[in-house]
Amino acid sequence: MHILKSLVIAFSIYSAIPVPQFPWEEKDMKYMLCFFPWVGAVAGICFYLWNVLCQRLAVGNLCRTMVGAAIPLVVTGGFHVDGFMDTMDALRSYGTKEKKLEILKDSHIGAFAVIMLAVYGLLYLGAYSEVLSVRLLRVLSGGFFLSRCLSGISVVSFPSAKKEGMLYHFADSSRKSIVKWSLYLQGVCCIGFMLWQSPGAAAVTGAALLCFFYYYWRSKKEFGGITGDTAGFFILVCEGSMMLVAAVMEIAGRLV
Repeated sequence: MHILKSLVIAFSIYSAIPVPQFPWEEKDMKYMLCFFPWVGAVAGICFYLWNVLCQRLAVGNLCRTMVGAAIPLVVTGGFHVDGFMDTMDALRSYGTKEKKLEILKDSHIGAFAVIMLAVYGLLYLGAYSEVLSVRLLRVLSGGFFLSRCLSGISVVSFPSAKKEGMLYHFADSSRKSIVKWSLYLQGVCCIGFMLWQSPGAAAVTGAALLCFFYYYWRSKKEFGGITGDTAGFFILVCEGSMMLVAAVMEIAGRLV
């Protein structure tokens, strides 16, 4: 029963999908992060089905791209975008670690957050519009799952920047060894699926892993560890990087 409750809690927190509501208990939180990637699975499946529908109905590329990019936002409720914007404001402040952590806690949106989100969105949309291969689209669908596997691993493995907040509470409540190995296993299976779909997935997964190590280095350097906001930052950067690599591969394939 606790496992089922952990699944429901994961979707309640990280998605906009309606789920049953009940009082959360400490014991129900132990395995919650094991199911975090499943939110990405739902987003990935919806993303892929939309692209298949567009190809069969000859939907225009602009509509395909705009709606397809909106699907993960609809599934998650834009949960991670808020973290990305707060993190960009903090990074662009060029202040001390303490100052940056204060900015992360500030609910107001700064100019740099808006500018960097616009830049991210334009790059993501431009790259996505170039990806037409069904195999690469399947790979990218798996990327939504993989990014959350890596994010979950970071929560139970990387140092926390502060001893408070949602992310620290989840990490502290988790059975870290079980959660970590569960996410490792799920991540390996996801990479296997992506490689099975296309050999080009090696470059896409490589981009995700590079983002993972960059995330560790940058978070430790700038904030002294990770927070819930930096976790959202990582999700967007990871998925954006995979999309950019897939677009480069698609374009390169046309030139050969």
